[in-house]
Amino acid sequence: MRSKIFAAALLSLSLATASAPAAETAICYNCPPEWAGWGAQLQLIKDETGIVVPLDNKNSGQSVSQLIAEKNNPVADVSYLGVSFAINARKAGVLEAYRPKGWDAVPEGLKDPDGYWVSIHSGTLGFMVNVDALEGKPIPRSWKDLLDPKYKGMVGFLDPTSAFVGYVGAVAANHAFGGTLENFDPGIAYFKELQKNAPIVPKQTAYARVLSGEIPILLDYDFNAYRAKHTDKAKVEFVIPAEGTIVVPYVMSFVKGAPHAKAGKAVIDFVLSVKGQRLWAENFLRPVVSGVMTPEVAKLFLPEREYARAGSVNYVRMAEVQQAFGARYLKDVLK
Repeated sequence: MRSKIFAAALLSLSLATASAPAAETAICYNCPPEWAGWGAQLQLIKDETGIVVPLDNKNSGQSVSQLIAEKNNPVADVSYLGVSFAINARKAGVLEAYRPKGWDAVPEGLKDPDGYWVSIHSGTLGFMVNVDALEGKPIPRSWKDLLDPKYKGMVGFLDPTSAFVGYVGAVAANHAFGGTLENFDPGIAYFKELQKNAPIVPKQTAYARVLSGEIPILLDYDFNAYRAKHTDKAKVEFVIPAEGTIVVPYVMSFVKGAPHAKAGKAVIDFVLSVKGQRLWAENFLRPVVSGVMTPEVAKLFLPEREYARAGSVNYVRMAEVQQAFGARYLKDVLK
């Protein structure tokens, strides 16, 4: 009798499990939990929409390479990319146009006119500094400071031939010393000099390595430094270098042939919603939709007078010259 009761209970459980609706899934390339508040954003997406988005630690370059490799059998539904990588991904034919629900709220110039990518937030490139890890040395305040031998082995930047933030750092340094997107000579000269200081060059997100003190000074965005300071309570400061820097948008794109198309589109819709944009602001990113950042959050950023040293560039042209810069960096800096 007990065996019959057990079998009946097991059958009932199986039927209940089978009838329960399965959670929708959307695959996003380059949605790492420790970067730009993605961990909290993906949890909010799940809570608000029921869509599960697995964490993914690729960088922009790795994401585009995989999208191209999977072009005939796509795995991802959406991808989060530095803007130049999105422009190049469109040229590679791996993206599909999609104008999300928040499209009209995004300013012109921060979205592809045909809908192949849309900005969701922006970051300002500067120095993320673990003050304790400096061991009494002064906080560097300029690009030139990083060349000082006292910072030897203390400066890090992501690989500029692969990670978008690494490329942004190169563009920012180049512009700070008078270069342009047509002339990378000043930037190449700078990074050749910086090589003498034995920099640390990881290929992927290095946030935890700054908090641990392994990388005392990292070329990174304001939002990561503010998160370290205000959320993780680390003794971290963000510096906008004296010679200037640049601001860049990060974007999302819909993948051509996405296997979970409906869920993928819903993810892009959500990150441009008021709730999604407000979460970006709470994670110290500049939302692309105006009017969502509260005064309380704004006070956690550096003063606007500091941001006056941060400018923009022609992002389409920045994408067009990226490959040529990468080749030259490998040839002239790492030779």
